[in-house]
Amino acid sequence: MKALRDDKPGVSPANRSLERGIELLRSFRPGSELLGNADLAERTGLSRATVSRLTQTLVGSGLLQTDPRSRAFRLAPAVLSFGHAMRTGSSVLAIAAPRMRHAAEENKINVGLAAPDRDEMVYLESIRYNRRPSLRSVVSGQRVPMELTSLGRAYLAVAPEAKRKALLAHFRQTRAASWRVLGPEISLAIASVTERGFCAASWQPEVVALATPLVFQGAHYALNVSLSTAEPMNDVVAELAPKLLALKKSIVHALEVATPD
Repeated sequence: MKALRDDKPGVSPANRSLERGIELLRSFRPGSELLGNADLAERTGLSRATVSRLTQTLVGSGLLQTDPRSRAFRLAPAVLSFGHAMRTGSSVLAIAAPRMRHAAEENKINVGLAAPDRDEMVYLESIRYNRRPSLRSVVSGQRVPMELTSLGRAYLAVAPEAKRKALLAHFRQTRAASWRVLGPEISLAIASVTERGFCAASWQPEVVALATPLVFQGAHYALNVSLSTAEPMNDVVAELAPKLLALKKSIVHALEVATPD
């Protein structure tokens, strides 16, 4: 699925080049170690000439490396330092992570914290303490679909109205074949967040996840708990909802104490 772009009118040529360079970096995903100019042009919609110019700039800046055999490009190690700087510099993550770990260990559940990026959610932290073995592993930096997951739907419930409308229009277009079912599911999830403080989803077989939004200093996050289980979804929701809301309350209180007005 092509990502929703945050195009802005009236952007200067210099800033447009920066945006296009960022688009090239965004093209690298798990399973895409090496991408050539043709691959990048296809993924970004940019011309081959523009891509060639930008890749050379990114190589010179130390953000891409050239593979001598294929003449394709890979992300350079410097890119990893950005993620490390984000994680170590995040006050939200510093406060949330130990409380998430405690909740995961105490209840033998999975706990995650994610933030929106265009039409996806990106895990900032994921602590796995599932009660039964699972083949699914989730790590920091991993992306999941916004429209299918409890994390994404929790975010949509509190997203700025214009942003939410744009995202829903995007999903209506990209998920046209399933929108008759998916649209009402998202609406119910948004209503659930409004009424109960959380929403639930089971977008993967025998995995039930609950999520609640967390907004701090203008930044949007979503906190979730999940289980790999064959139990009925309503039973899992009844068990996990109080734990999720208690965890959120603990994190919010700690954030407020740490950053008084």
